[in-house]
Amino acid sequence: MTEIPKDLYQLLLSIDTPTVCNAIEVVEGKRGFANFSKKTVQVADRKLPPLVGYALTAKIKGKEKPSLPPATIREVRKNYYEYMAKGGRPAICVIEDLDYPEEVGAFWGEINTWIHKSFKIAGTITNGVMRDLASLAPQYQIIASSIGPSHAFVHVNEVNVPVNVFGVNVKPNDLLHADQHGVVNIPSKVVPHLKEGIETLVKNEKIILNATKGKNLTYEEFAKAWEEFEKART
Repeated sequence: MTEIPKDLYQLLLSIDTPTVCNAIEVVEGKRGFANFSKKTVQVADRKLPPLVGYALTAKIKGKEKPSLPPATIREVRKNYYEYMAKGGRPAICVIEDLDYPEEVGAFWGEINTWIHKSFKIAGTITNGVMRDLASLAPQYQIIASSIGPSHAFVHVNEVNVPVNVFGVNVKPNDLLHADQHGVVNIPSKVVPHLKEGIETLVKNEKIILNATKGKNLTYEEFAKAWEEFEKART
């Protein structure tokens, strides 16, 4: 697990996920980074800050009645909650619904948000279902694939394993950033340089934003600013 500096953590909480995607390209010096979400996401509360933290992972199913004995299901569930309670912090719960894209069982609602919030987990990313939108634990964000009324046969299948949500490959303890735009997995090699990359990106974008915001430009004025911007951006 790559340790995240406190100043970088606070900076990441203050910016959106598209900015993080762009900053990764600035650090890498090229376009082509692709470990980000490729599907539109549903967000429980757009007013909450981005999710930033280490991935605690699991897989669930809910479409069909489980074939495992009830005692085994209870044991896996127990192991799941122990893992979530004891994993690294800051943390994000990342759940792959194996029924996707036909997910029907909501694992995420009032009860599980309160449980995970009590573990000091910032929120959840899942390609599964969420419900109980009016009674979720406050300040607990859920980024999901869909909204539905039932938990169906939802149960935990695996814990602490690699998962894929919205096209993002996630291993346990990967550093993630997510908001209403989607999810990005931040490469460990980028982390030591990401603060500088964000600052460079913001500086470069100000070239064109300062030239255009609240102004009426001729094409010639715009072209001059754009030429400077083109020289600076990745």
